[in-house]
Amino acid sequence: MPTRRPPFEPPGPDAAVFVISVAAELSGLHPQTLRTYERLGLVSPGRTVGGGRRYSHRDIERLREISGLTSAGIGIEGVRRILDLEHRAAALAQRNEELQHEVAALRDALRQAVSARAGGRPNTLPVLRGPDPGQSVVVWRRGR
Repeated sequence: MPTRRPPFEPPGPDAAVFVISVAAELSGLHPQTLRTYERLGLVSPGRTVGGGRRYSHRDIERLREISGLTSAGIGIEGVRRILDLEHRAAALAQRNEELQHEVAALRDALRQAVSARAGGRPNTLPVLRGPDPGQSVVVWRRGR
């Protein structure tokens, strides 16, 4: 009875699978340009045990982005700055999303705590709105 193989799963976007010649062809750049970009810190391919470079899909996309920026007349230092700002913007967007989920969870917990403390009664305190949006006055009543 033959053994069953698990289904083939393609490598992820960060899997370093392309040798430098294939990466150069896929990115439309010369292999020496890839080496230069690595030396400048614009791309960091993985390495084999023997020291050979291996590029991932994400590296190829980054190389294409660098190529597009330099073709548009942006210098290497400008490219470096743009890539850094894009990285920071992505990190901030991720953090913002995490904080939004955290705030939503805290609001739910606060609602549950207030509801439990009020004995299941809805909050009946009036809220007076001011003339400007965002201005309001809340009337607080001490518990008995």
